[in-house]
Amino acid sequence: MRPEDTDGTGGNDLQVPMTWLSTEYLADDLLRTGDLMEPTTLEFRAGRDALALTMFLCGVPRDAPARRALPGPRVDELRSLTAYGCTWRAWIRERLTEAGRNTEPGDPDLALARAAWRWLEETELLAADLDAIGPGSWETDSQEVRVWTPAWQLGLPLGHLAVHLC
Repeated sequence: MRPEDTDGTGGNDLQVPMTWLSTEYLADDLLRTGDLMEPTTLEFRAGRDALALTMFLCGVPRDAPARRALPGPRVDELRSLTAYGCTWRAWIRERLTEAGRNTEPGDPDLALARAAWRWLEETELLAADLDAIGPGSWETDSQEVRVWTPAWQLGLPLGHLAVHLC
């Protein structure tokens, strides 16, 4: 058994992405507690990744070792960052670029954050087309219109709801 070290490295200088893993755990816990989506779905993963990415880039893991410890100002910040109509996508891109400039090359936390962002941007999920819903559309017996939507567009509202429920 290898000796453990608290600075994020093991015996072979392997860096452990503890900040990202903590953030992902917090996001997962918030979504599960909110019981908004079955945890085995891609939609749940999109919500978890969107919320984890938001929390990671605004520094929540350093503040909150447990879900119940999220300070009020952090909850408010997460609510505003994930709100509908906000510039979340641009904010994420800007913060990832800034994080890349401020961390050492090969940072494992940033690598996992970037991988989550790539998945959220490149993966499309089949969802209801909310733009197709108009006046009187609820009264007709028509088929639901579905479209392919980037995963972040489904995950962001789930993350927002989970934050509201905490």
